Amino acid sequence: QVQLVDSGGGLVQAGGSLRLSCAASGSTANIFTIGWYRQVPGKERELVAGININGRTNYDDSVKGRFTISRDNAKNTVYLQMNSLKPEDTAVYYCNALIVGRGTLNTYWGQGTQVTVSS
Repeated sequence: QVQLVDSGGGLVQAGGSLRLSCAASGSTANIFTIGWYRQVPGKERELVAGININGRTNYDDSVKGRFTISRDNAKNTVYLQMNSLKPEDTAVYYCNALIVGRGTLNTYWGQGTQVTVSS
């Protein structure tokens, strides 16, 4: 079982920066991928950025060049550095872990952290 705690959201002006953190605990050895998702009312949750066990990253086109996902293996924590924030980045951001088991795949979610970007 894996527990995820995401944090770091807040209110910032357009052009500002925030860094989100996702701290994983529990059976973290089998984590294959950690991703950051975001969701706004009336829309489906969408993948913003992901990083796998090899350090390979991917980003949604809307955040490329502005957001950076990274991992501190010693702390078992994944970060999402968000720069040049835009009002359209406003959403609840969720950390997700993909767990590989014995022929099984399971996902775990953080509780979400609110990011609000004002113009």
